[in-house]
Formats: sequence, structure tokens, C-alpha cells
Amino acid sequence: MSEKKIAIFPASGKLGGSTYNHLLKLVDPKDVILISRNPDKNEPKLKEAGVTTRAADYDKPETLEHAFDGASELMLISYASIEHEHRYNAHKAAIDAARRSSVTHVTYSSLAFGGDCKPFSHAFVLQAHLDTERYLAMLASEDKSFTYTAIREGLYSESYPLYTAFFDIANPVAEIKIPHDGSRPGIAWAKIDELGEATAKLVAQHAKAPGGYELLNKTVLLSGPRVWTLAESVQAIAKELGKPVVIRKVSVDEYVNQPSVQSAMTYGSGNMAKDWATVFEAIQAGETAVVSPLLAKVLGREPEPFDKTVRGLIAGLKK
Repeated sequence: MSEKKIAIFPASGKLGGSTYNHLLKLVDPKDVILISRNPDKNEPKLKEAGVTTRAADYDKPETLEHAFDGASELMLISYASIEHEHRYNAHKAAIDAARRSSVTHVTYSSLAFGGDCKPFSHAFVLQAHLDTERYLAMLASEDKSFTYTAIREGLYSESYPLYTAFFDIANPVAEIKIPHDGSRPGIAWAKIDELGEATAKLVAQHAKAPGGYELLNKTVLLSGPRVWTLAESVQAIAKELGKPVVIRKVSVDEYVNQPSVQSAMTYGSGNMAKDWATVFEAIQAGETAVVSPLLAKVLGREPEPFDKTVRGLIAGLKK
């Protein structure tokens, strides 16, 4: 058994689950530590494979202490919220706890706003990611034994409801009201499971050859193979549904006051619909219209296009 282990936290959710499922095919499961709020769900199957499972929770910082013991590297999945300071502080607490447990490399799941990995974004949702990227870079500059890789994960094809006023394919409306006219620039959508697969491959590459790893102390972008305007994205959905759907540009106030947006954007800290609306500013500025070849390179194949992913989602709904 290798003395160096890889921890994933949180090992849950769509990206976290996809990443660890692919990682377990690439490295010895005995060298993997999966940390989540409720590890019991898949624990018997994972323990049988030799995986170590542990419980920890971003919202309970005390549970992070020793959660990363025995790991030399950590795949840190971002806190599931669009909040800024609380989200960043949760990331920082996890990184600090990991370093106290002798983790020397962190791969962090950032988000594909900010254009070609620029340190600025109009999107409120990216601010905690930017702070986390800066914190990792500061740590690496102060401690040469510590390294990081920040992966700006492409906007999920499956997350199109977030950018279409929470459009529901099970109950489709004919008109999508957003503060954007749907024209260029657009989004280089990427399939969640392909992002998880590529992320796992990058983590495994570092684990197997840390000295020759090309992405040390870098922020990189994983994106889909082409840019789809929001209008093209909606047309692809409408085509698969067999129903006409159009975008109507509205003011930010009209957008945020829609019941679908209000209900989706209410957190413990209150309603964040107006903060979320800043993504449309970022899209308009071209922040999500950057195509990087890295996802295809790491996968070893062309990533799945948005319309094919949507086709699968709608086909699954019809079964």
C-alpha cells in the first residue's frame, strides 16, 4: 500500500461523486479517503473495495480537524452555495485543516466564469472562488513544500435551469424571462460526468508523478467543445421537447421577482436572486465563452455537446 493517499471532500454531490467514481478506477482504492457529511450511504460497498470513509461537514469546522489525516493531497470540492464570505471561510477552514494534517497539494474545484482564468469576474458566484484561488496562491508562495491546482470547472450542461430562469423540462413554459437577449457571447457548456472524469484524471496524474505534473500552482479551465448562445441553448431544449420556447429579455427586477427565481435563490442567509442575476452580466461580458482544449486533451476524446446531453436528460424524463 502506498503511504501517500488522496482525500476528496466533500465526496458527495454530482461533481464530487463523479470525481471519486472515476478516481477509484485510476488508483488503488486503498489509497483513497472519501470525506462527506453522511458517509454511511455508500460505506459498505466502498469499505469492501478498501476505501477509507470519514465524516466531516463544512458547516461544522470542528469536524474538519483530523479529517484529512494520512492524506498527502486533497481534492477540495467547493461549498454548495453562491454565498461569498461564508463560502470562502468554509474553504479556508478546510484548506487549513488539511495542511495541519500534512496535505501538501490541493486541487480545488473553481468555476468557469472570469474568462480565460482572469482574476476578476462580474459574477457574484465567482467571488468566493477567486478568494480561494488567491489564498492557495499565497500559501504556495509562502511555503515551497505546498502546491495547488485550481480547476475552473465548465458550466454544467445539466445546470441550464440556472441560466434560464429555472426552466423545468417537466413543466415547460413558452417564454423564458431573463436579463439577457440570448445572443452572443454564450456558454461553453460541459457535461458534469466528463468534468468529474477529467478532474479525477488530473488528480491521479499528480498522485502518480508529482514532480512532473505540469499544472502545479496554476489555475486552468475545463470547458466544452464549443460556445452555445443562450438562444441556441434554449432552441436545443425546445427541439427535444417538441415545443416552442423563446427568450424574452426583461429587467433585472422583473427577473428576480419571478416565483421560480425567488424560490430557487432563497438560502439561510436570505434571498440572493439579485446576486445571482450578476451571472448574466458575466455572460454578456464573454466570461463563459472561452473554449479550452484541456478537457478534450485529458479525456482523450471530444467532449459531449450540449444538445446531446439535453437529449439524454429529456429522454430520461420521458421513460
